[in-house]
Amino acid sequence: MSNKTKLSQEQTDELLDVLKTRFEKNTNLHPDLDWAKIQEKLVASPKKLWSLYQMEETGGEPDVIDYQKETDEYVFCDCVAESPKGRRSVCYDPEALESRKEHKPKHSAVGMAAEMGIDLLTEEQYRALQTRGKFDAKTSSWVLTPSAIREKGGAIFGDWRYGQVFIYHNGAESYYAARGFRGILTL
Repeated sequence: MSNKTKLSQEQTDELLDVLKTRFEKNTNLHPDLDWAKIQEKLVASPKKLWSLYQMEETGGEPDVIDYQKETDEYVFCDCVAESPKGRRSVCYDPEALESRKEHKPKHSAVGMAAEMGIDLLTEEQYRALQTRGKFDAKTSSWVLTPSAIREKGGAIFGDWRYGQVFIYHNGAESYYAARGFRGILTL
């Protein structure tokens, strides 16, 4: 594993402490799960731990939102109230970024997620997250766009307004200060 994707022991300890504190604070997100088992898997997966560190560093406040018993995997997701600050003002994907001739954003959601080792939420995952709280009441988040929409130049994003989840469309090359993306990581 390269040093770029490896945390120091101090970073590891700090991240585990932050994740444990958040886990204990938000038991409604993961009833009946045991932090010790999760931490054991985290320590055994340094690359996934690095990805969670990236989620934390960009303002995502990742937390466990699910346990998939059949595969013995925990699902972490960005649970910050608004789209993570360190991941806003990005267009949808590298192709959209390349297509902009001027006023290019610094990055794309899909490209940044890939570098971080995480995935964008699907529309279904985004809607499921919204049942656990109210997210993106002032911001919006790109979600994984079906290829039929993307092939026509579009991309989709979601937010929470007027007491419900909305999924909208926009040109994939668009970017806004209040639009970022939420990531998901399975461990």
